[in-house]
Parts: sequence; structure tokens; C-alpha cells
Amino acid sequence: MDVDAFIAVHRGDWQRLDELVGRRRLDGAESDELLVLYQRVSTHLSIIRSVDPESALSGSLSTRLSRARTRFTGARSNTLEDIATFFVFALPAAFYRIRWLTVAVGVLFLAVTSLYALWVGTPGVIQALGPEEDLRRYVEEDFVDYYSENPAASFAGLVWTNNAWIALQAVAFGVTGIWPAFILYQNAQGLGIAAGTMASYDKFDVFLLYILPHGFMELTAIFIAAAAGLRIFWSWVAPGRRSRSVALAQEGRALITVALGLVLVLLVSGVVEGFVTPSGLPPWLRLTIGFLVLAAYWAYTLILGRRAVAAGHRGDLGAVDRGDAVITA
Repeated sequence: MDVDAFIAVHRGDWQRLDELVGRRRLDGAESDELLVLYQRVSTHLSIIRSVDPESALSGSLSTRLSRARTRFTGARSNTLEDIATFFVFALPAAFYRIRWLTVAVGVLFLAVTSLYALWVGTPGVIQALGPEEDLRRYVEEDFVDYYSENPAASFAGLVWTNNAWIALQAVAFGVTGIWPAFILYQNAQGLGIAAGTMASYDKFDVFLLYILPHGFMELTAIFIAAAAGLRIFWSWVAPGRRSRSVALAQEGRALITVALGLVLVLLVSGVVEGFVTPSGLPPWLRLTIGFLVLAAYWAYTLILGRRAVAAGHRGDLGAVDRGDAVITA
């Protein structure tokens, strides 16, 4: 085939296609013409690819068709719009939907933590935890030194990645119904034993001062992750009018949004743990900063979340991304 002759014959169609694609608005006749030219140029591309698939002409026609396809199918939203939708609608809606379960998980966690702390304080238990000199070194040095033995930035990054990984596991493996409960129990046990040990040596005030500034938000984030995971688990245990597969898919897509949001939430708590908890700021100021971070989260969830849910958002993907649902009786 004479490629030069082919180009000379069909250049007019290609230029006209470019012209229509570049126009801001098309009337009915021009829209019909765009579709006809799209089909015609698609045929031209097939012919060229059968002769020389790697040619510059093949690439040029492919690019033209891609622009035309975007014009009549509609372009996806831009990145900034997607980010805004995520933070204004999807994420607060997902947080809001599990708010009461988050509170219930938190209450249960604190109950288990308190029971372990009281148990450690009973006669004979504290001695069984280790030698006296090791316990004293822990309450007088190791507990506080843990927060300042590494540079603040690297320590903040370390606790952020560790906590984010725990939160992601709680959500992703929540479908089992076991993993979130295991994570909660494990953390409640460790925190309760630490609290009981510090209290046994009259250092409970030190324990609260070094736990609460970052712990307000960090522990809440773990409660949120566990609540999301358990909600996913319950979606296939009790799917309601939906089939189990549909319920699991819907809740899984919606609540994995929580895991993504918690990465940022835990970044904030990690910064507080790295820079505020071990700082020389007055105790009241450290506690106030931690409490304000927690208050900001709940304001975000309750205010934006309520509005987003009222507007029909659940934290799920958009209609185009999640696809069509099959109607079942």
C-alpha cells in the first residue's frame, strides 16, 4: 500500500476530526459527524496497523481516536476534584456510619485495660512480672526514655508506620471477625499491664502524661479500625435483604475508605507522639494538644459525616467505578 497516497486521501477526515474534538460545544449535527468520523478513522487505523503497526502514523491516529473517545464518552473528574470528594464526602461518611460501634469498641477496650491494671495491682502479681530492679528501671527510666531515645522525626515515622499497619490489618482482615478482636485484646492487655505496673510504684500520673497526649487519637484510631473490620464481618453474617456477596462487596469498598483515612489520622498522632509527648512543654499543654486533635476528629466526623450521609454518601466508590448492581428478589 502507498502510505503517502493513503495520507493524502484521508487527511481531510483526520483534520476535521481534530477540529470537532477541539470545539468547546457541538450541536446535534456536529455530534453525529464526530461519531461517524470516529468510526471512519478507526477503520483507517486498522488498515495502517495491518501494514505497519509501529509507524508514526499509527501512533498519530491512535492519539486522535483517544481524544475523540474522551470527548463523546466524557472525561473523568480531575485529581483535585477526586481528592476533595474523598475528604468532604466519602471519608467522613464512612467514619460517621461506624461512630457508635467505635464508641462501643472503645468502652470495651478500656474495660479490659482497667481489669488488667487492677489485676497487676493485686498482691503477688507485680512480683511475678519480673525482678524488682527491672521493674523499677522500667517505671523510673525505660517508660519515659522510650519516647525520646530516638530523634523525634524518625520516632514519629516509626510509630506512624507501625500503627498504620495495625489499622490496615484490622480493617482488611476484619472479614474474619477474629483479627480485630485479637488486636484489641492484645493492645488492651499490654496497656493495662503497663498502667498497673506504673500505678504500683506511684507513677500513674507519669503514665497518663506520656500516654494521653498521643493516645487520645492513636487509641481512637485503633477503635475505628476495629469497628470498620467488625462491620465488614457483620455484613456477611447478617446481610439483610442483600445477598452476602453484594453486602460484603458494598461494605468492604465503603469501609476500606476508613483504612485510607486512618493512615492520615495516625500520621497526626505520630507527630504528636514524636514531638509533643516527650517535649518539655507544660503537662497541661501537652494534654490539651492531644485532646484538641481528638476533638478535631470528632467534629470532622459528626459535622461533615452527618451531612455526607444525609446527602446519600456511604464512603463507597462512585457509581462509575463500582459498576452496576444486579437486581435480585
